[in-house]
Amino acid sequence: METTQKTGMSLVEECFEDYGKRARELKREGRKIIGYVCSFVPLEMITAAGCVPFRVRGDLNEPITKGDNLLETIVCPFIRSCFDLAVKGRYDFLEGFVIPHACDSMTRSYSTWNYGLDLSYFHFINIPSVVRDASLEFFEAELKTLKGTLEKFLGKEITHDALAEAIDLHNSCREKVKALYEFRKPDPPRITGVELGKVLISVSSLPVDEANALLEQVLEEIGNRSEPPGEKGPRIFIDGPCIDNVELVRIVEGLGANVVADGICYGTRDFWPTTDTDKEPLEALARRYLDKVNCPKTYRENMAGTFEGDISNRFGDIGARAKDFKVDGAILYVYKYCDPFGFEVPARKAYYDSIDVPLLTLEDEYSSGTIGQLRTRIQAFLEMID
Repeated sequence: METTQKTGMSLVEECFEDYGKRARELKREGRKIIGYVCSFVPLEMITAAGCVPFRVRGDLNEPITKGDNLLETIVCPFIRSCFDLAVKGRYDFLEGFVIPHACDSMTRSYSTWNYGLDLSYFHFINIPSVVRDASLEFFEAELKTLKGTLEKFLGKEITHDALAEAIDLHNSCREKVKALYEFRKPDPPRITGVELGKVLISVSSLPVDEANALLEQVLEEIGNRSEPPGEKGPRIFIDGPCIDNVELVRIVEGLGANVVADGICYGTRDFWPTTDTDKEPLEALARRYLDKVNCPKTYRENMAGTFEGDISNRFGDIGARAKDFKVDGAILYVYKYCDPFGFEVPARKAYYDSIDVPLLTLEDEYSSGTIGQLRTRIQAFLEMID
């Protein structure tokens, strides 16, 4: 990918607006592109196999039509949108697809993806729902199975050294993303929430080496800014599931606030946890994806024995970031029919209350037509905390 004649942010804008452009080019060059839809898919394994992991997005502006012929409308609207675009050919450059045992909408729709798309490779990763030693052993065995199916599909071995190198590359990517988050700490931030969202979405469509090169360029550009791009305003934390667009953030920032931190899949949940390099690769990957990715899908034992202790253990990362980024309020944005987050809303509300962070909870369809209707509620919330 050309990175010398254009600025990093202009390249980000290209990747964001024409999502999959680089993947199509790589497909023509003979690279195999493997799609995925969740933070639980071990990208290092796909990279070590010589393939390109590509995170499939939905489209708020595209009505779901063909997808609803095969998926029930009670399925998560985000997953329905992703599937709809796939069967319409938006991602016709994909060679294969990996779906993890995450939410019910992903798990129960796996067979629909499998027979709905004519791809050479499909794999379902069975991920435990409880974080225990036995679960980590089970998940490590599942990763060995994934490794074996990729090796059979590609006709070559995925070596220990290739896995170790892929872990280093993806760790480097995550460290660069964390460095970008540092630019959100000043008041006003040196990077807007919309800009950062576009960066993180864009790098999810690139090979990790190209993502690293792009992040280096963006880091340099943001670091050289003489003035912040916005003004001071309420500092907002965005919480929720896989928000693969910037429309919510655009509304918040358009109302004079600054989105400075998050707990979403296209954010800290996915990009902050790194993989240990002092363990065997499969063991390290099992621990990273099962234990370090903090998602409502996974259950952790309540060692405290109280509700207050439980929510502190489950959501402590939110409190740490709220303090670190000096947030004034938070918005919990949940998709309709999103069972993992839907069940957690009461507990999350209690946790935000316990750390004295005002919270606005929004439930929404995955549609540009509905997200714009949230503006009035967001405006009232910002006026309340300002």
